[in-house]
Amino acid sequence: MKINFTHPTPADLPELVNVENSGFTPEEAATPTSLAERITAINDTFILAQDRKDQILGYVVGPATSERHLTDDLFETSQPNKPNDPYIAILSLVVIPEFQGQGIASQLLTEIETVAKAQGRKAISLTCLEKLIPFYERNGYVNEGESASTHAGETWFNLVKEI
Repeated sequence: MKINFTHPTPADLPELVNVENSGFTPEEAATPTSLAERITAINDTFILAQDRKDQILGYVVGPATSERHLTDDLFETSQPNKPNDPYIAILSLVVIPEFQGQGIASQLLTEIETVAKAQGRKAISLTCLEKLIPFYERNGYVNEGESASTHAGETWFNLVKEI
């Protein structure tokens, strides 16, 4: 399947909300307001995977940050990416269920890594649930232990990929 990578526009918001809700529990999922803010504030690090018909199959999004490990405040508000921040903190990586298992999530990670390198970032950081650690490790991320995050009342783990 041919995948096109692009950045979202405000018109994509309803479809992005559906994609987000397909991959996360209501407590974990970004709100429509948060997604709209991310489209505007951090569009350069918000990457969509689309098929030839422009259906959004998934996306990856995260701001630049000065912190090695993701902090919960990043889920709440988005500020424009600062050019000197050394890290990209992935807030969401999601692929709609019917397209999972086809390598799209790994391709999205490669795309955001390409953007991060072009911006002069040092590493990409994220938090994930324990069951997802093997996926991220296969994609070159290193588990740096349990996160201080209390997002959605879950236990999260810090994973980082130096680039």
